[in-house]
Amino acid sequence: MAKGIYALFAVTAYAIFLATFLYLIGFVGDFPLLPATVDSDALPASPVAILIDVALIAAFGIQHSVMARQGIKRAMAAYVPKPVERSLYVLVSSVLLMILFVFWQPLAGDIWRVENGALSIVLWALFAAGWMIVLFSTFLLNHFELFGLQQVYLHARGRTAAEPQLREPLFYKLVRHPLYSGFFIAFWATPHMTVGHLLLAFGLSVYIVIGIHYEERDMVDMFGSDYETYRQRVGMLTPRVSGVRGRT
Repeated sequence: MAKGIYALFAVTAYAIFLATFLYLIGFVGDFPLLPATVDSDALPASPVAILIDVALIAAFGIQHSVMARQGIKRAMAAYVPKPVERSLYVLVSSVLLMILFVFWQPLAGDIWRVENGALSIVLWALFAAGWMIVLFSTFLLNHFELFGLQQVYLHARGRTAAEPQLREPLFYKLVRHPLYSGFFIAFWATPHMTVGHLLLAFGLSVYIVIGIHYEERDMVDMFGSDYETYRQRVGMLTPRVSGVRGRT
């Protein structure tokens, strides 16, 4: 009975995530057929509107980072069955994104507007490439484990997950966090950057950098010196120029 409930919960959480992810693409891209986007019905910026938007970004960022920490996972273990822990994380993240979609305050005012047709096409191509990098990066590691489906499947089969291994498939040979690199590209590559879009892109970029700090701390705890070596050798979000050291 429990296995069936876990499976239903995991599949439902994944379906909600997938719909939310697709909506996020249209939201950031200001697709005209959607009921709400980053720039729909934009009004001049006001302190209240900015405060609401910052609070929405912060709520998503804090949850997305805090619930992923090992200490929080251990604390949740007393209340949340292990097989659906990741699915719960995915579901809560999706719900907070949906709340952001509903309550986002679009802010008018151009930061830049590209009128050149060829350059506009290049920026849209980069926008699309960013989202494809995000999605492809999840499959380079383990898409179904990342979104909670594998855990439920293994539990139903009475199997345990293999010990995590530090791997460097494709993009991960160039940057440590290609998934986040894809988000950066998708958030910033636009032919029309408004004040509201800038606030969203900047806020989520700040969250990403902060989240990477805590994520890498967990990775060092998990893989020790192997990850330290990897971090020295491979850039965080952009490929490292030969001979340049550091952690960026």
